[in-house]
Amino acid sequence: MTGKKFAGNFIRYALIVVLAVVIIMSLVILGCQKQAGTGSNQPGGNEPAGKIRVSGAWALYPMMVKWADEYQKLHPNVRIDVSAGGAGKGAADALAGLVEIGMISRNIKPEEETQGAFYVPVVKDAVFPVIAATNPAIEELKKHGIKKQALIDLFINAKPLTWGEIAGAKVKEKVQVYTRSDSCGAAETWAQYLGKKKQEELKGTGVYGDPGVAEAVRRDPLGIGYNNLNYAYDARNGNPVDGLFIIPIDVNENGQVDPEEMLTTKADAIKAVQTGKYPSPPARDLFLMTKTSFNGLAKEFVHWILTDGQKFLGEVGYIQLAPEQLTEALKKLGY
Repeated sequence: MTGKKFAGNFIRYALIVVLAVVIIMSLVILGCQKQAGTGSNQPGGNEPAGKIRVSGAWALYPMMVKWADEYQKLHPNVRIDVSAGGAGKGAADALAGLVEIGMISRNIKPEEETQGAFYVPVVKDAVFPVIAATNPAIEELKKHGIKKQALIDLFINAKPLTWGEIAGAKVKEKVQVYTRSDSCGAAETWAQYLGKKKQEELKGTGVYGDPGVAEAVRRDPLGIGYNNLNYAYDARNGNPVDGLFIIPIDVNENGQVDPEEMLTTKADAIKAVQTGKYPSPPARDLFLMTKTSFNGLAKEFVHWILTDGQKFLGEVGYIQLAPEQLTEALKKLGY
């Protein structure tokens, strides 16, 4: 073989190798981008693929875990990472672009709207006063409930009340009040019900997270706290979480627990909220938030939540939005 012919063949082979390397590297980079980004529906009817990051309210966490599991069954190439940490964290993460979806369990704040918060309601929830099932005044509380003023005196005015003074029982031990230490919708909602605007105005021993408050109260026969619906009641049987008792609020203040005020089971609680017998704002809407607008895979996921995803609410134990709210949310989303 002449030198010229050898050189020509070598150049051709080299070009083929370079071209092959370029093609392979392009495919690798494309694959990495698909996995690292938020993903999207691919043209030509291909399955959606990518990752969605979600963080925020404890109130929405059990429902979001269920939604994520069911959506991933439908679309195996989608990965949804869900973490709790309070509504404040969800809002901050969404507005900073650290997650595609923030879970919010309170009204959206004006300063968040100024930063470009875009949000839609997806479900209803409620906050309930909880005590230990071993509370020394529990039999009287079952009959008479608790008045709103007593809750104001405990959580706002920090009055050193005894359980006997609250329940009309011969109990001299003082009430131990527990509140949330993390920025959350449950605490803000509870404060608003008691006539204040911010969770910082609530008094009591601060405990992190819904599970933390439930556990602190369960262990303290003299304690009182508040929990979102799915941390007050057991999802498996609809009864209060083992060791807890949900105090009925004597809404009409007639000194007794009327049938519509009973909160014996989760079904009772949901019915009370749906019929308006349980007071608002402890009953409130829960939201999903992002910055500016939901896009790509995250938008498709939220759309699924507002449509097919609603059928899982009863299974987890949440309260559906009114039909007109769902219609308005879908319209806002662009559907």
